[in-house]
Amino acid sequence: MSIKDCRIIELPKIHDRRGNLTFIEGGVQIPFDIQRVYYLYDVPGGAERGAHAHRSLHQFIVAMSGSFDVVLSDGSESKRFHLNRSYFGLYVCPMMWRFLDNFSSGSVCMVLASRHYDESDYIRDHDQFLSERGLS
Repeated sequence: MSIKDCRIIELPKIHDRRGNLTFIEGGVQIPFDIQRVYYLYDVPGGAERGAHAHRSLHQFIVAMSGSFDVVLSDGSESKRFHLNRSYFGLYVCPMMWRFLDNFSSGSVCMVLASRHYDESDYIRDHDQFLSERGLS
């Protein structure tokens, strides 16, 4: 997989004068079934999150409130995505090095994942990531 497989996906938005509604269905709006949901919040100014890759995990990242950036790299190419709307999300395929930064005050980052937590799926060393990608 390459960075070109990662993309912004627009989610359905149902307009209503009482407030809008957006929904996400695994295998419908996003290309995997959802096994886990987690969210990041109260991230201090200037902090980064992530700095790892996953061997087989697919993720979908949404800025539920506020904004932040997601920087992805496949080892050959990098791309920065700015997330700031709750009806857009970023699909991240396996074997992408990622980190999140530039969190606005009060931002909430929700992540939908294709698998339950499994520490063995993480690559936390960038050199090891490049080696597993066949790039070192």
